[in-house]
Amino acid sequence: MRLIENNEALLELCNELENQKFITLDTEFVREKTYYPKLCLIQIGFKDGAAIIDPLAPNLHLKPFFKILLNENILKVVHSGRQDIEIFYELTGKMPHPIFDTQIAASVCGFGRCVSYGSLVQDITKIELDKSSRLTDWSLRPLDKKQLEYALRDVTFLIPCYEYLSRHLKEHNRESWIKEETDALTDERCYQIDPDSIWQKIKHSAHSTHFLSALKELAAWRERRAMKYDVPRRSIIKDEILVAIASSNPKTQEELKQVRNIRPDVANGKMAAEILEALEKARHLPMTSELKKIDREHKVHIPSGAAALTELLKLVLKIKCEQEGVIESVVADDQELRDIACGNDAGNPALQGWRYELFGKDALAFRKGLASLSYDTIKKKIVVNIKEKEKKKEA
Repeated sequence: MRLIENNEALLELCNELENQKFITLDTEFVREKTYYPKLCLIQIGFKDGAAIIDPLAPNLHLKPFFKILLNENILKVVHSGRQDIEIFYELTGKMPHPIFDTQIAASVCGFGRCVSYGSLVQDITKIELDKSSRLTDWSLRPLDKKQLEYALRDVTFLIPCYEYLSRHLKEHNRESWIKEETDALTDERCYQIDPDSIWQKIKHSAHSTHFLSALKELAAWRERRAMKYDVPRRSIIKDEILVAIASSNPKTQEELKQVRNIRPDVANGKMAAEILEALEKARHLPMTSELKKIDREHKVHIPSGAAALTELLKLVLKIKCEQEGVIESVVADDQELRDIACGNDAGNPALQGWRYELFGKDALAFRKGLASLSYDTIKKKIVVNIKEKEKKKEA
């Protein structure tokens, strides 16, 4: 077990990593009591070995490892790596690159949209991983041998998974498919928090301008407070209470106290003044038409006339995915199919990149009445037929 707890050992490891074409990477962290994740372990696998870096070790400086993360000559292999990337982006202000995410790769190799690491390892290597240490509090020290071995397996078995998926992608000419997905995963905008847009993630049933303005300002206030004090947003005020405050829109502390289920420490403490200030700001900054449109789009109902087309598109999707060996949900979900049927094409992932080539262009052809289905009795399969007019247009 190679556990890195001092700067000399870390530098030695990083010197070895500089000669690797790829490394596998995972982290263990906790964030139950904080806004930002607390990095507790960094696991690294490579052709010649594996190691665990303990970022909580006294006086350990991670700068040499951060250089590895940014080294363009070393591919960093992760599985479902969004949270790992978030941590490193938060620590360095830079995006690790290049990245290969085995969950993304598996999604276009027939394993499903969000296959777990354990399932992927079992499918590829036929080995079932021990999950007994998955609920470990990784911030506690010391960690025992069993816990460290469990953590290390998250990168050692990632090596054969990467090699298998890499070969499969190359053999089926799908390397460009995951490039589009990876580019989205490593887009810095995904990791830059905008408090003014957090309200869009909160479930609510009211849609008036006054309510939306209040909810937007309250959610932004809560987000900035959570960031400032590094605490979970739910520990400040839960979503349902925030919605209740926005609905009642109190103007005084006494009115705030009447909000159902609001905690006494919130209504009577310093936060009360901050909440009232946010609500006052909302009254002077009404919701713009653009933001109201965003809210309305959350509640789009499919017209009755488009329901049949949606069902047809589901069939076309099934046919195309069976032919290509791709899981249907990876290409388009039900909402994206409904959007195509309703003509809501802007920003639809099913109409972009490889998904467009595989399915999207046929979906649009069906919507325009320029496509049909037939059964090939020789090949014994259903065929999508595109009229010559559409083929010329595509060319």
